[in-house]
Amino acid sequence: MALSWTELLIPIILGVFVLIVLWLLLARAGRGRVRSAKNVATRIIEEAKKEAETRKKEAILEAKEEWYKAKEKFDRDTDSKRKELQKLEKRIADKEASLNRRVDLLDKKDLEAKKKETELARQTERVRAEREELKRTLERENQRLERIAGMSQEEAKQVLISNLEEEARHEASKQLLLIRDETKRRAEKEAQRIVTMAIQRCAADHSAETTVSVVTLQNDDMKGRIIGREGRNIRAFEAATGIDVIIDDTPGAVVLSGFDPVRREVARASLERLISDGRIHPGRIEELVAKSAKERDEKIQEIGEQTTLEMGIVGLNARLVKLLGRLHYRTSYGQNVLQHSKEVGWLCGIMAAELHIDNVVAKRAGLLHDIGKALTHEVEGIHSLIGGDVAEKCGEHAVVVNAIRAHHEDVEATTLIAPLVQAADAISGARPGARGETLETYIQRLERLENIARSFKGVEKVYAIQAGREIRIMVEGGAVNDAQSVTLSTAIARKIEKDLEYPGQIKVTVIRETRAVEYAR
Repeated sequence: MALSWTELLIPIILGVFVLIVLWLLLARAGRGRVRSAKNVATRIIEEAKKEAETRKKEAILEAKEEWYKAKEKFDRDTDSKRKELQKLEKRIADKEASLNRRVDLLDKKDLEAKKKETELARQTERVRAEREELKRTLERENQRLERIAGMSQEEAKQVLISNLEEEARHEASKQLLLIRDETKRRAEKEAQRIVTMAIQRCAADHSAETTVSVVTLQNDDMKGRIIGREGRNIRAFEAATGIDVIIDDTPGAVVLSGFDPVRREVARASLERLISDGRIHPGRIEELVAKSAKERDEKIQEIGEQTTLEMGIVGLNARLVKLLGRLHYRTSYGQNVLQHSKEVGWLCGIMAAELHIDNVVAKRAGLLHDIGKALTHEVEGIHSLIGGDVAEKCGEHAVVVNAIRAHHEDVEATTLIAPLVQAADAISGARPGARGETLETYIQRLERLENIARSFKGVEKVYAIQAGREIRIMVEGGAVNDAQSVTLSTAIARKIEKDLEYPGQIKVTVIRETRAVEYAR
């Protein structure tokens, strides 16, 4: 059954009433919370104001404290600067007073200088007048002297100049003698100390090999087998080795002759093997010669490596190592070149160490100085230049290359090591018994030595003594005076150094004698 509008209106009114009551209740609760929040906010604001006031007071107190500290520091700094300014003002005042005193002093000196200048001008004028008078007097006296002497003024000047020149030369010669003697004493003393110490610390062996090698035979029947049928064995042997085989009446011996020591050594080893083997024919000869040559190359390499190890030389080119090994079979004036090179290397190293020079480079230059002698049979030229070229191609240092080229003065020495190599080379070659010399070469050297001395003016007689290590020169007493004899000995020594090659040193002694002879009648 359908509801009436009155029945529908009542629930609606009730619902609206409930909603209004609820809204009023909620509004009342909200106003209470707002009041509570306002109270809390008010309390917080008051507390914040109090705290801010407290901090403000603290900040003011801290600022005042900082201001007082800054003021005290400023006062201290101000006092310090005030004191410094006072000191500076005092120094300025002192300097000003000093400058005033100096100005006064300079004024006084200026006045004195003006007075002296005036006096000097008067004296200058007086001197000028006296000089003119002296000049006129000298002219008169010169005219009188010319009339008395019978010669002009120019002629007299020439005579005076000539006398002065002679006197100056005499004084210069005496002074030169004193300076040279003093320098020589000092230099010789130091040089003798260094050289003597080097010689004492280094002494190498020397050998006296020749251009022949002798092979011993068990019996003379072996000579026929070496020669072979119609000489085919000996011809094959000589062709394979390049060495001459001399078979004569000498019992139990065959002589191998040749200028190449390496080939001669290969020939000697090959012939000894052939004699031991007993099979001597051209094919066997070629086989053993090739084998001996190979072994000799290995031996040469081994000798070179042992030499570098013994000398403490590192980084040496392989070709230079092999050439050092070849020097073992090379002789010069009867002296083994490898032993000589090692000795020169040791001497250079010792002397360089004494002189505070690089002793490693010096030792290297001394060891390689004669490396060109290993190639003189193959390359034409001077062994020093050949060795320098080979060392340069093998990457050696420029100092070493120059020392090799300059050790016989073929080029100019550019370092201190080059003269050390020259000195060590001379020391090694000058050892007693180190080098041999043929009679013909010895006589030629003495003749050249005497001829050099005779080429000088005033020389009367020349005598080479002590195996050419000293030369005594007799001069004419009227042509050469005592002072000139000193310069003459120096000139002869320099010419000998330039024109001759010799081991060690040559002493030049000039002897002058003046005799006055009279007879009582």
